[in-house]
Formats: sequence, structure tokens, C-alpha cells
Amino acid sequence: MESISIPKVVLNSGHKMPTLGFGTGTVPLPSFEELIPSFINAIKIGYRHFDTAAYYGSEEPLGHAIAQALEQGLIKDRSEIFVTTKLWCTDAHPGFVVPALKNSLKRLGLEYVDLYLIHFPARLRQGVQGITYKKGDVLPFDMKGTWEDMEKCAKLGLAKSIGLSNFGVNKISEILQYATIPPALNQVEMNAAWKQENLRKICKENGIHVSAWSPLGANGAVWGSLAVMDSPILKDIAISSGKTVAQVALRWLIEQGVTPIVRSFNNERMKANLEIFNWKLSEVDLKKIEQIPQYRAFKGEGFITEDGPYKTTDDFWN
Repeated sequence: MESISIPKVVLNSGHKMPTLGFGTGTVPLPSFEELIPSFINAIKIGYRHFDTAAYYGSEEPLGHAIAQALEQGLIKDRSEIFVTTKLWCTDAHPGFVVPALKNSLKRLGLEYVDLYLIHFPARLRQGVQGITYKKGDVLPFDMKGTWEDMEKCAKLGLAKSIGLSNFGVNKISEILQYATIPPALNQVEMNAAWKQENLRKICKENGIHVSAWSPLGANGAVWGSLAVMDSPILKDIAISSGKTVAQVALRWLIEQGVTPIVRSFNNERMKANLEIFNWKLSEVDLKKIEQIPQYRAFKGEGFITEDGPYKTTDDFWN
């Protein structure tokens, strides 16, 4: 099976990252017996950037898949695979960050990750599970202290690059005031129906790369939206260009200089999602895409509690 070569971007840390990522978080999570061959197959067809998180439960099977890919000669060296993982909210506090990354590395069976992100700008009480939180679960978030510990992860060589996930403009600006190592990347919900223009502008001005989770609108997820896959504008462009709606949506992100994190364990879709690099959208198509109505699917309501630091979703995002 011939694999596709994915272009790379150089992050502000100096490290290179493939401009298309393979997402490993899904609800419900398939069994390890299903996940490991899916990840190996992804490597076979050309994926080199894998996105996981402590919260997803997919670190361990991803680690097994990378080890088996090395054994099978699908890759010659660990350095050929770019691995992103994320710090979960229960460990987003000074003193917990380095041990949390060490636990992730143990599950992955790796000596370092290529990118370590703070999953959300929030801290949860240790032991809290799920996505719905009650009184006493959402605690004050020490952003400065947590970022200092993220910097320790980089200085210890446990993470080649460090960054953020789901951080809004104000929180990014605050971190930049005291960071000695600036965030290399901010991973956010972004797609043709949620363009994040202001956030991308701030990130670009500060040399922070943007990656997009939910690049197709998380169709079928617990909180997802059909705003991308059912868009009449994207459907028209797909028909006229001989592409799929998904390919048009992913190509649009690539042309914005953003790295999409795609998630499909279906072999045909996995291959189709790679076929976004040898063509371009026309100026007319780009203008049409500008007309798509905007809609944030993930509102972060679980983090809004009467006794916690976030009283409204505006507090959380801004």
C-alpha cells in the first residue's frame, strides 16, 4: 500500500509537525483490539501525527501501535511519528503536571512526546470523572503556575514542544505576559462553520500555530453539529470540484494555515482524508465559504458552576 507524504510546519519551538493529525479520542472508545490495528493501518497509509490525551484512554493502544509499527518496519525510528498528548484538568495544577506527563509517557511507552497541551483552561478536583461537574468539582485554575510546570516538562526533555488547547484570546494574552517558553500551538474547535478568525489572528501575531479539532463538525459526537457536513455551500463546491464535502472542509483549513485533526477509523475515509494536498480551492469557492453561518458546537457548559471560577460560558472562553 503506497503511503501519502504529508507536508510539515515548523513550530516556534523549532520542531517540525505534520500538517494533518490523526485523532484518537472518540466516545465510546473502541476496544484496544480494535484500536491498535486501526492506528497501525493509519501509519501504513501515511499518517505520522497522532493526537491523544490522558482523558481519551487511547494513549496505551497508540503506544502499542507505534511499537508494533517499529517492529514491522513500517517506520524506522520513533522520531518519524509526531505524538501529541494532553494534560487533563484534574492534574492542571502546580506539582501535578510533570507526574501527569510521566504517567502519559508510561502508558505510551515513550521517552518523550512531541507536543504536550493543557487540555482546557480549567482545574477539576482530583478523582472527578466524566464531563458534567457539580458543586466543588471545578476549582480555581492557577494558569501561571500550571504553565511554569509545562515549561519544566520542556526543560526536562519530556515534551519537545508545549502548548494549549481550548484557550481563548484573553487567556493566551495572559500566558504570553509571563511565559519564558511561549505556547507552540493552540488546539481549538475550528471548521468552516466556526472559523475562529479573531483567535487565529492573535495566534498568528504571536507565532502560535493553530490546530483544529472537530474539523468536520464532530458529526455523531455527543455534542456535535451537522453545520459542516450538511452545508449546502460545501456540498456545491464538492460537486463542482469532484471532491467530497470532507475533503473540501479539510482543504479549507489547510489553506488557512491550520492543522486539522481528523478522526475516522473507517479505512476508505482515512485514505480520503489524506487526499487534500495536491489541489487548491478557487477564489470563488473561498468567497462562498465565507458566507457559511457560524456556530460553536462545544460550549463548555460542564465547566460552568455556581461556586467555581466560571459563572458563564463567556467567562470560560474569554
